[in-house]
Amino acid sequence: MPKAKGKNRRHKFVYRLNRKRLYRSARRKAAPRIECSHIRHAWDASKSVAQNLAEMGLAGDPNKAVPIGKRRMRSMETESDEQEQKTLVRKPYVLSEMEFEASLPEKKSNTLSKDLIDYVRYMIQNHGENYKEMARDEKNYYQDTPKQIKRKISVYKNFYPEEYKDFVASLKQEKMEVK
Repeated sequence: MPKAKGKNRRHKFVYRLNRKRLYRSARRKAAPRIECSHIRHAWDASKSVAQNLAEMGLAGDPNKAVPIGKRRMRSMETESDEQEQKTLVRKPYVLSEMEFEASLPEKKSNTLSKDLIDYVRYMIQNHGENYKEMARDEKNYYQDTPKQIKRKISVYKNFYPEEYKDFVASLKQEKMEVK
């Protein structure tokens, strides 16, 4: 059966076709996605980004907000006074709330997995501080070397020092009761 005409032909680029018109609807300008809740609540959709940020006392371009350079440092004091007169901060509460939130101490979110905690406790309970025995144990599924097991135990000690002390103390009490 013969091939259809035109299928095997090389396609030529059409220069007169306006491709911008085809993709215009897909490239509509959307409102910026704001992560900070303080800014989101004070945002006015009818104003531009620069106007919104100026009302809140924030800078849109950090390079323009804080000029750096030896020549600029001398004249910076006079410029800053002029800028303060030009920009009127209508929503100062946004800036104060953000400063308060930034001053709060950061929470530590580092934790160890439950499996690793159980593994370390099992090894300490059955073998004490004998890492070579721990490496030969049947529950050593990942075939950790004695050094790797020692490192895991030290990580557990660093993350949960109080729990480790209590656990070791309870093991000593159990040994005393057995004797």
